[in-house]
Amino acid sequence: MVRCRMCHDGNMTLQYPDVANAISDTLANSSCSQANRSTVQCPNCSAPLAKSIAIPSFSMTLGALSNIVALVILVKSYARFRRRSKATFLLFASSLVLTDFAGHIIPGALVLRLYIGKTDITGPLCQFLGGSLVFFGLCPLFLGCIMAIERCVGITKPLLHSAVVTSTRTKMVVVFLWLTAGFMASLPFMGFGKYGVQWPKTWCFISNDSNPLWTEDVFALLFSFLGVTSLLISLICNTISGVSLIQARIKKQNCNRRNKSHDIEMVVQLMGIMAVSCVCWSPLLVIVGMHRIQNIASYSWISFLGVRMAAWNQILDPWVYILLRRAVMRKVYRLLVKRTDFNQSNFDRWGFSSFQSSERSVVNRY
Repeated sequence: MVRCRMCHDGNMTLQYPDVANAISDTLANSSCSQANRSTVQCPNCSAPLAKSIAIPSFSMTLGALSNIVALVILVKSYARFRRRSKATFLLFASSLVLTDFAGHIIPGALVLRLYIGKTDITGPLCQFLGGSLVFFGLCPLFLGCIMAIERCVGITKPLLHSAVVTSTRTKMVVVFLWLTAGFMASLPFMGFGKYGVQWPKTWCFISNDSNPLWTEDVFALLFSFLGVTSLLISLICNTISGVSLIQARIKKQNCNRRNKSHDIEMVVQLMGIMAVSCVCWSPLLVIVGMHRIQNIASYSWISFLGVRMAAWNQILDPWVYILLRRAVMRKVYRLLVKRTDFNQSNFDRWGFSSFQSSERSVVNRY
């Protein structure tokens, strides 16, 4: 029956070519109309989340406000409390928050213009946006790493720290780290590496061409290596600092309680910075490195999610300083323990009296 029907249809096509053409045209128009209808109803079905301007607008606004609040707190602390080791930490922390703030404003404004379609993403703008993301991505990792090293030396080798670390040298180190990150971000402008448009064509980052040059692979691997190394050094130094403070407490060494309390506060904040950086940056760093070693399927979509996670690092970093302050932690402890006599509590005996306000510490000094 099938063969007979096929023969019948073939004979019909030969005998009535006009009818056959009319039927084929009708079917083609019907399919096209359905396709156009689906496109009108859902023009961005392939990436509904990626094309939404609400998420980048919200993250940019929240990040800018958070960094402004944290920067005000750090500036006031530095102006009212000029103890040497604390001042060094505050200089590094202020530089980190200032970098996070600039990293939200500069790339964020460009990304918003790309989302609303008022700017051409190709050309020099793409290169500038890619360089900005690399620069403002490496700077927080570098600063978090040097802060962990500084606290580790201050806790384990206090005499060396007091002899070597000064405010002038601290500022020079910050400038050096900024220049290092800037040199790394500018390598593609010198022909070593390449920036390219990323899915869904609303941002630019390290190029992921199917046939990259060896310089592009080295540049991507170098970016990943520097980021991962900074996180590992931060983890090691913060672990050493924490263990040293615990050992000092177990041995009940007689030292200045105020100095110990400030060390505890700074190490707690560094632990928070390290945890935030590891959670937010590790996925993107690993993805960029692994993609160069072994081609990853759906790399564009995964890297897009990785960049969004990395953007939250600049939002959460300021809240480490806002929430993990002594005054805030003291109030939280009151709410949890519901005690009013802190002089007889375990909280005070374990040296966590460091979470008093800086103003109270200065007043007690007199």
